[in-house]
Amino acid sequence: MNEYPEIIFRDDVTVELVKASANDADVIWAARVSTAGENSLDEVNSDPSRSAGLINYLARERHGSPFEHTSITFFISAPIFVFREFMRHRIASYNEESGRYRELSPVFYIPSKDRKLVQIGKTGAYEFIDGSVEQFEVTVGALKESYHLAYQSYKKMLDVGVAREVARAVLPVGLYSSMYVTMNARALMNFLSLRTSREGSHFPSYPQREIEMVAEKMEAHFAQLMPLTYSAFEKSGRVAP
Repeated sequence: MNEYPEIIFRDDVTVELVKASANDADVIWAARVSTAGENSLDEVNSDPSRSAGLINYLARERHGSPFEHTSITFFISAPIFVFREFMRHRIASYNEESGRYRELSPVFYIPSKDRKLVQIGKTGAYEFIDGSVEQFEVTVGALKESYHLAYQSYKKMLDVGVAREVARAVLPVGLYSSMYVTMNARALMNFLSLRTSREGSHFPSYPQREIEMVAEKMEAHFAQLMPLTYSAFEKSGRVAP
């Protein structure tokens, strides 16, 4: 009988800042070129005190293009179903781990005990509430059973020489994948406005909790990289300019 790798279960996500060319000054010189021309860089260096006011103005009036002169790259590890939602945001560059070129690791998602399990209300006007102990146990048990069977089937196909790109079809979307994603600050603000649920948001959003977990970690990096821009984003009701 073949020995298969031990399956790993996770209830979290990984978000790491890989590199960034993104700070508030990038927004300022891009905006001031309209009035200062080639001297816009000098103005930024000589008068940083005006930065907060200008950035707030740009965010409030939705003059968004200056925020695009930035670049932020993240490494993300999360369940595949999170990536399928993530990639609906098309103003970004993605490179994801390939199941055609490498054997996929047996790492699968299960919800944590504080994950709300029950949906009430209609589409567009619903909320999630806590599930019972029984519902949680049934959910985790069913997921683990399915994951074990799926990965064993995947390995059986690989063991007899079936191509990885064919064998991967048996794996569920709860499998963890990894990717690099690069976006500018304007695209990131749009992502955060849609994939987080916050009091004070001008347009309420109802994201799936797992992608919100990713968004929250990305937001923490964004707030540190561009504090003036992040503050303006908050003040403008979390609407992307």
